[in-house]
Amino acid sequence: MDFKATDIASFLNGEIVGDGDAKVSNVSKIEDGKPGTLAFLANPKYENYIYETKASVVLVNKSFTPKEEISATLIKVDDAYQAFASLLDLYVQAKASMKQGIEQPCYIAESATRGDDGYVGAFAYIGNNAKIGKNVKIYPQVHVGDNVKIGDDCILYPGAKIYDDCVIGNRCIIHSGAVIGADGFGFAPQADGTYKKVHQIGNAVLEDDVEIGANTTIDCGTMESTIIRKGVKLDNLIQIAHNVEVGDNTVMAAQTGISGSAKIGKNCMFGGQVGLGGHITVGDNVTLGAQSGVVSNLKSNQTLLGSPAIEIKTAMRAYVLLKDLPEIRRDVLQLKKTINTDKKN
Repeated sequence: MDFKATDIASFLNGEIVGDGDAKVSNVSKIEDGKPGTLAFLANPKYENYIYETKASVVLVNKSFTPKEEISATLIKVDDAYQAFASLLDLYVQAKASMKQGIEQPCYIAESATRGDDGYVGAFAYIGNNAKIGKNVKIYPQVHVGDNVKIGDDCILYPGAKIYDDCVIGNRCIIHSGAVIGADGFGFAPQADGTYKKVHQIGNAVLEDDVEIGANTTIDCGTMESTIIRKGVKLDNLIQIAHNVEVGDNTVMAAQTGISGSAKIGKNCMFGGQVGLGGHITVGDNVTLGAQSGVVSNLKSNQTLLGSPAIEIKTAMRAYVLLKDLPEIRRDVLQLKKTINTDKKN
C-alpha cells in the first residue's frame, strides 16, 4: 500500500519540504533507509544519517535546520517521534482491517455471540456463551473458553488462551502464547507429605486498553478475580499470580514475577526480572529497577533498586562499595597485620 508524502503530511498536519509526490510503502530506521520507505529523525545525535539516508521521506521536528543538502522529502512536525508512532498506528489499523470473516476449520459454539466486522482464524475455538464485541480479531489457534466476555476492537494473536469466565475489556491486545485465567498456584500440604490441590474458581479481568505480551501468564483468582486495570502494559514472559491487582497504566518489563494477592498501584514502572512477594502492597508511581526484589509494602512516589529493594541513591552508593570490597578487604587485612605487629613490638 503506497502513501504519498502529501497525504502523510495532511494526516500529521505537517509541512512538506521537497517532493510532495514522493511515495512510501514501508518504514525504516534513518541509518538503514531504503528507497520507498519513511524514516524519522528525533534524536539530534543521529542527524548525520539524514544527509546520506536513502529513505524517500523523513519526519523531522519543526525546529530542525539542515546543515547540508538532503535528498529525501522532509515532513516537518511538532514531534517527529510521536508523529511516527501515529503513522504506525494507522498502518497497523489498516493492516488489521483487512482481516474479516470466519476461516475454516474453526469452532464457534451456537450459544456464542459475535459483534460486527470481526475475524476468526482457522482452528480457533470459541466456547459456550462467549460474548465477543465488535471488530475483534481472533487469530488462528486462539482458545476462548466458556462464558468469556471480550469487548470491542480487541486483538488476540495466534495461540492466545483465554480460560472460562474471564473478562477482557475494549481495545485490548493479547499476544501469542499468553494465557489468561489459568489456575493459581494453590496446594495444601498434607500430613503424609503430599499436596492437595486447592481449586481456583475465580477468574481474571482485564480492563480497557490493556496489552499482554507473548507467553505472559495471568492466573485466575482463587475465589474472586485477578484484576489488570485499564491501560496496563505487560511485556513478554511475565507471571501474574492469583488475586493480584495491578493499577491503572502500570508497565512491567520481561520476566517480572508478581506473587499471589499483591496489590500494585497506578502508574508504576517495573524493570526486567523484578520480583514481588505475596500479600504486599505497592503504592502509586513506584519505579523498580531491573532485578529488584520486594518483600514488604512500598509507599507511593519512590524509585528503588536492589534485592531487597532500597532507595535508588542508597543502592547506587552500596554498589560502589561492593565494587571496592576486594580492595577494602585487602586494606583491612593489611591494617590488621600492622596492628598485630605493633602489639608484638
